[in-house]
Amino acid sequence: MKNEPWKSGPKELLLHGLEHISLDTDFDNRMGMILVDNSVELMLKTYLGLPKRITGLNGVTRKIYDDAIKSFPSLLDTIEKFANKKLIGIQLGEIEWYHRIRNQLYHDGNGITVEKEKAIAYSSIAKILFENLFNEKILDVRNQYELDDFLMLWADFNKLIIQQGPKIYSCKSWTELFSLSQKEEEKLNGIVEFRNRFIHEPNNINPELLTTRIKELNEIIFTIQKK
Repeated sequence: MKNEPWKSGPKELLLHGLEHISLDTDFDNRMGMILVDNSVELMLKTYLGLPKRITGLNGVTRKIYDDAIKSFPSLLDTIEKFANKKLIGIQLGEIEWYHRIRNQLYHDGNGITVEKEKAIAYSSIAKILFENLFNEKILDVRNQYELDDFLMLWADFNKLIIQQGPKIYSCKSWTELFSLSQKEEEKLNGIVEFRNRFIHEPNNINPELLTTRIKELNEIIFTIQKK
């Protein structure tokens, strides 16, 4: 792998956060959440600040960059405007939601706790974002929880959607977009509903249902790729 020193800072923060989460105490879940969020913020700032010869981004002037880093919402707005293709499998609204949780943890003191599932879900999103921005997978000490597996598969599914090009704007159903059967469409609708619930209520997800949805999403992706 070629030397790309600019990504070492975000990577170290993310790995440090993952290490804390793996220890599974209230303190470590809280610290893990804070570190993962810090890594996400540094990823975005680092990527936007890289030379055009590296990112290929057009129009990110020094003034635009300086304005972007003034606040987290501005940072998200700027990455969405100039590097939207790097956000496959990523919902910026979800990152902002987790960032608000992090702010509560950081500013309200040690009396605030965070569920481990939320810390894991945010770290999974952060891993996808890091891979998208810097073309490197993050392997962590948690031995790939199924939560990671599901979100990684979801990112792969999003790539299949993007590959359909302008067709995605005219099709009214998954069947029409991917030539799926009615049964496959029903299964995919269930996966989408599960994914939305999983992101916002990760601590309420049935582990057996998670395993089932991973299997189903794998099957859907395989079916689409065969066509």
